Amino acid sequence: MKREELAPETKALIRAQMTRRSLLVGAGAVVGAGTLAACGTGGSTSAEGVVDVSDTEKIVRWANWPLYLDFNENSKEYPTLKAFEAATGITATYTEDIDDNNTFYGKVQGQLSIGSDIGYDVVTPTDWMASRWIEQGYAQKLNAENIPNKSNIRKVLQDVPFDSGRNYSLTWQSGFAGFGWNVEKIPAGVRTIEDLFKPANKGRIVVLSELRDTMGIILQYQGVDPSKSFTEDQYMNAIDFLKGKIADGFIRKVRGNSYSEDLVNGDAVAVIGWSGDLFILKSENDNKFDFAIPESGGTLWSDNMLIPSTSTHKKNAELLMNYYYEPAVAAQVAAYVNYICPVEAAQPELEKIDPELAASPFIFPDAATLEKVKVFRPLTADEQTNFQTAFDEAIGN
Repeated sequence: MKREELAPETKALIRAQMTRRSLLVGAGAVVGAGTLAACGTGGSTSAEGVVDVSDTEKIVRWANWPLYLDFNENSKEYPTLKAFEAATGITATYTEDIDDNNTFYGKVQGQLSIGSDIGYDVVTPTDWMASRWIEQGYAQKLNAENIPNKSNIRKVLQDVPFDSGRNYSLTWQSGFAGFGWNVEKIPAGVRTIEDLFKPANKGRIVVLSELRDTMGIILQYQGVDPSKSFTEDQYMNAIDFLKGKIADGFIRKVRGNSYSEDLVNGDAVAVIGWSGDLFILKSENDNKFDFAIPESGGTLWSDNMLIPSTSTHKKNAELLMNYYYEPAVAAQVAAYVNYICPVEAAQPELEKIDPELAASPFIFPDAATLEKVKVFRPLTADEQTNFQTAFDEAIGN
C-alpha cells in the first residue's frame, strides 16, 4: 500500500480482473517438481557477505501472517508446502509470526542492524514495510535464475515504485480492508460506518492496528481520498473520530491479525478486517461471518516475499518463491486464502478446482470492485512519524 495517488499498478489492475473458499483437503499441488529440481541449490556468498549454505542445509524458514496458506484441518498440514518439501527435499518451517507490520519489524530490526540471524529466510511484509526493508538494506537481491516462474507475476505487479523490476521482492497476495461481521448477530450486515457503530455493537467492535487500513477507511468515510494529497488537519480529524469511538466504548480493541480470534470467540461481532481472513472464517464456521467493502470505500494492499539480509538459505528461499509462482500451486493457495492472486495464469487453474471461486471479484478483481478501494499514499518521513505517533496515542500504545 505504498503508492503516490492511485498507484500505476492499481490503475492497471482495474483493467484486469478476484472471493474464495473451499477448504482444500490434501490435494497437494505437485506441479513443477521438475522445474524445482532443475533450479538446484548451491553454496555462495552474497554481496552482503552472508554465506548461503543451501547446499548443505536443506531448510527454509518462513514467517507469514495467520490464515495465509492452504491448510488441512484433518492432517494439520499445509498441502502445498508438504508438496514443496517432497519435490525439493527441503524441510520448510512455517510460522504465523507476523501479526502487525510494525511489531514484527520491531522484533527483528535490532538483529538485522547487526547482521545477526533473525531465524527466517522468507518474510512477508506489506508494501510500505517492504519498502523500508529494501531501503535499509535488510533484503537480499534475488537471483532471477533461481526463480524462472517470476515471469508469471501479473503484469500490473511487475514493476512497483518500492522495488523497480522486482529485484528484491515478489508479491505474496493482495487484498482489501473493509468490514467483517457475525451474520448471526448482525443479519442485516455491515456496509457503512453507521452500520459498524450501531449502539447494539457497542463494546464488541475491533479495528485493525494497521494505520493505513483503519485510517484509510475512516478518511474515506469523511470524504477524504487517502490515495491523494490530504492534509495533516484532515488526518487528525479522522484520528479524532477514532479517539471518540474508543473513548465512548464502541471499540473493544485495536488488533493485528489476531482480531479473527475475537470474532470466533464472540468477543467481537464486527470488525475492520481483511477480506481473505473473513472468507476463511466464513468457510470454517458454517458461514457465520461475512465481508464487504465499505460503501464509502475500502483499501487495497499487497504483502511481499522478501529474503532477509541475514538469511543463510537464500537459494532455498528462492526455490520456495519459484514454487508458489507455479499457476496450479498459486491457484490452490488462492482457493483457500481468497486473496487477490498475484500469478497471471492461475485463474484457469482455479477454474479446475472451483469455477465459482475463479470468477470471484475478491480473487481476480474486476473494474467495478477496484473502483471501491484506494491505495494509501506514501507518507513523507515527517508524516510517517507524526501520523503514527497520533495513531499510537489514539489507540493507547
